[in-house]
Amino acid sequence: MSSVTVFGLCAAAAVGLGLYGLITNPQPLRKIIAFNLLGSGVFLLFGIVGRRGAAAGFGNDPVPQALVITGVVVAFSATALAIALLLRLFQTAGSTTLRSGAPEGAGPDPSGD
Repeated sequence: MSSVTVFGLCAAAAVGLGLYGLITNPQPLRKIIAFNLLGSGVFLLFGIVGRRGAAAGFGNDPVPQALVITGVVVAFSATALAIALLLRLFQTAGSTTLRSGAPEGAGPDPSGD
């Protein structure tokens, strides 16, 4: 098994675990972590795409490398912003989860009047 195949399988596993965590976890902090895992899998996939050209005898493709470096910086910034917003939500509401139901008094009157 070549190194490209191993890295490809690791990228697929990271993307799969990130998607699973993003869909199944209701907590915002876990969703942020799952989104970072998904992004890491995509960055690893871009690194594999850049490496395949070098394995075929061509020079390294600098475009995927530049995309990965830029993506890591943007992902770090987006994670910092998301965690800052989550901390602000905790300070304001006292909880990091949002209510899933409708607010009280917004539904139909249960007494039927």
